[in-house]
Amino acid sequence: MADIEYLTKEEYKAKEERLNYLKTVARIEVANKIEVARSFGDISENAEYDAAREEEAQVEQEIMEIDNTLRTAKIIAKKDAGIVNVGSTVVVVDEDDEEETYTITGSYGSDPLKGLISNQSPIGSALLGKKKGDEVSITLPNKKVITYKIKNIK
Repeated sequence: MADIEYLTKEEYKAKEERLNYLKTVARIEVANKIEVARSFGDISENAEYDAAREEEAQVEQEIMEIDNTLRTAKIIAKKDAGIVNVGSTVVVVDEDDEEETYTITGSYGSDPLKGLISNQSPIGSALLGKKKGDEVSITLPNKKVITYKIKNIK
């Protein structure tokens, strides 16, 4: 069974648009490249043909991935402001009283350098379902354990 992908309405729409482009424009462009490459003659030693076939495989792979994502996607809906959920912005304080702000996103919207963390990441998954004032211990991939206290949820 596929994992649920959490997407905003905008992310979902962007994926639909990308899928439509790949199916209606990119496929035709690649088919044309293959036809042109075939016209050069012997395809066994034809670099243009090989490149076009590789591009075709990449387009088809991306179509399958986006199609699967859209089939399993759950649109982020209105959330309870008192509980951390996908779409929540959470202000936490660590053991050294240093404050961090994270916005929990689906995996497609994550950008850790901007404070956008995936609901599937160690920090994101540990914060989900928690309330203001809760303490959360998180084991990071490097085995370091950090403890956060939730200061605010927006």
